[in-house]
Parts: sequence; structure tokens; C-alpha cells
Amino acid sequence: MSRTTTPTQHFPIQPLSSVVEFLDHLRRPVKAGDRPSGSYPYFGANGQQGTIDEYLFDEPLVLLAEDGGHFESPERGIAYRISGKTWVNNHAHVLRPRENMDSGFLCRILENRDVTRFITGTTRAKLTKMGASQIPIPVPPVDVQHQIAHLLDSVDALRTKRREAISFLDELTKSIFFEMFGNVVRNDRGWNESQTLGEVAHVTSGITKGRKMSAEPTRAVPFMAVLNVQERHLNLSVVKDIEATEAEIERYQLLKDDLLLTEGGDPDKLGRGTLWRNELPECIHQNHIFRVRLERNSAIEPVFLNWLVASERGRRFFLRSAKQTTGIASINSTQLKQFPLLIPPAELQRSFAQRIDKLEQHKASNATHLSELDALFASIRHRAFRGELWDEPVI
Repeated sequence: MSRTTTPTQHFPIQPLSSVVEFLDHLRRPVKAGDRPSGSYPYFGANGQQGTIDEYLFDEPLVLLAEDGGHFESPERGIAYRISGKTWVNNHAHVLRPRENMDSGFLCRILENRDVTRFITGTTRAKLTKMGASQIPIPVPPVDVQHQIAHLLDSVDALRTKRREAISFLDELTKSIFFEMFGNVVRNDRGWNESQTLGEVAHVTSGITKGRKMSAEPTRAVPFMAVLNVQERHLNLSVVKDIEATEAEIERYQLLKDDLLLTEGGDPDKLGRGTLWRNELPECIHQNHIFRVRLERNSAIEPVFLNWLVASERGRRFFLRSAKQTTGIASINSTQLKQFPLLIPPAELQRSFAQRIDKLEQHKASNATHLSELDALFASIRHRAFRGELWDEPVI
């Protein structure tokens, strides 16, 4: 879990209650069913919750989650700025900065702050006014606050542009798929539908954790689990090892262009998957992950298959075929093998794969730059709140 270092030492420290005025007495909750839509934003703990036809506030303010906030994951944000004519419900503290506090600086101090020691409540975490009032806030001179806020806003704007670029590329790839293959649910292009997945690929489950071990020697080998397999990408932030025999490693070994699919989970995540591109020199997969390996002479290209399975056609198939209990859905290999394929001309599939590959390279470049900007933002914030951005002392 990401935690923001508590601001310290180099600036005077004051409790939040000394640098803001709490306007909580002015906020009012309105149930969604009783809230007429209008032109004014309606805010809660984690951002805008809709609109309303009246307003309570008309000034720059900082909102700090009271309950329902991301207190266990502060990197998701627990505070944000608002301005203009707005309405705030009773799930967010309304903070008006005093003359010695810049609203942008205050928001940057609070937005990813670990406030767990000020939280009360066991069933629903709550940051009461009394608890929030005690949060220590560094108070540099106001002009320094402006500089810090402006610098962080500038870097954050670059991060936003990178996220927007990645989002645009995601939407572009979806539009290319539709442009080239049409509506794959209705198959309005009339592509060949004569084969199922099991007829063109080998579908296998992986190694089972906690299985009964034989007397054969084993060694540790990385394995892909459900957490690792996301929709059209891998999450390799945490890759665990498992003890396996040489025979098991050979049996479950992942090869380039294997399609990895999850066997279960939340209904909207069922059958999510991505291609293995030899991200690790050696890796196997666990039993909650299906490995789909196309036959050498298959008329299906791996990239096209990945997109077809992830499409609305795939989603409907999985929801229709899955066994569901208490909100958890699962599918077995026999069912997966019955997935109805569409088989466009091989040349068209290859052309799609080439276009997607180029876009993925651009996306990877943007993602790398975004990671660098994230690191820069974190470094600047850490140093700025400690008064370490300047060679000479600022106070």
C-alpha cells in the first residue's frame, strides 16, 4: 500500500484546525431520489456525485473525506478542490483556507495523506471533525506555498496528458477492431463461424497450489495467478514462485503467444485475458488460469483471438455459460472449448495485429513516461513539503 510521508521538520507545523475554517455546518445531504438535476455540481467524499438545481457554496474550497473515503488506499485520493457554485453533502468536510494557507498547497498536503491514526469507527471508517482538526500541516510562507502548488500542478498536468493519451489509444484500438471486423456479436460481415475454440487450440488448466507432492525433486519457478492476468495486459508488479517438478514445469510452461484467461471471479471480469509475450524467461500458470495454445496450422491469429474473446461476443458467451454462486462466476475448460469463433481472412487478422502492435508501442512509451512523471511528482512533493527544494533555507 502506498503511503505519503508525513510532512515534517523544515516548516512550522500547525493542526489543520488552525489553518482552515470548517464549514461543515453549511453542507446538506440530499438523497438521489429527492435531488432534482440542475446546473450545479453535487459533491461527496470521493468527488462529484451528480448535479442539483441549487447551490450552497460559491468560493474556492478543499473537500476532505469524512466517511466513505479511500482511507485504506490514500493514493486514490481523500481530498480535492472545488470552486464556483456547488453543493456538498455530509460525507466530506468543507475546508475554507485561512489567510496563511493556499488552497492548492493545502489540497496537495491532504490529497494522498495517510490519516489512519485519526480515523474512528470499526464497521465504517470515519474521519470526524475532531480527528481531522488534529492533522499536522506544514505552514511555509504563503509565497512558498504558491510556488510548491504551482510546481506540483504543472507536473500533474503532464501526468494528466499522458493518461489521456493512453486512454485515447485504448479507444482507438477498439475502434480499429470494429472498423475491421464489424459487429462481432451479430457477425454483420458474415465471417466464417464453423469452428469452436477447442477445435483450433489446446485449452489447459495450470498447476494447483497445495497439491500433494511426489518424492521427485522440485525447484522454485514463477507462476501466473489471477492477479497477474488483466484485460489485454499483464500485471507483473507481484510475481510469486511455486515449487514444481521438472515434469510439471514442462507441462505448464508458457510459450510466446499463449492466451491466458481467468476461470472465474466477478461476473464482469470472467474470462479476462491477455497474450504471453515471454515477459519472463521461464514461467508456468496456476490452475485458476487457462492456457490457450493455438495449433500451428490454426486459421486464427493470437492477437485477433485475444480481442475476440475480450469483445462483447466473448462477454456474452462467458456470462451465458458460467456457473454463478453468490456473485462469483466461473467457467470450466469444457465450456471454454465451446467458445464460438469468427474466422476472418488471415491477411486481415495479420493486418489488425500489426496495427495494434504499433499502437501498443506508443501506449508503452506513454506508460513509461507516465511512470517517470509519477516518480518525479512523488519526489518533488516529498522534498517540497520538507522544505528541501531550494538550496538556501526558505524560512
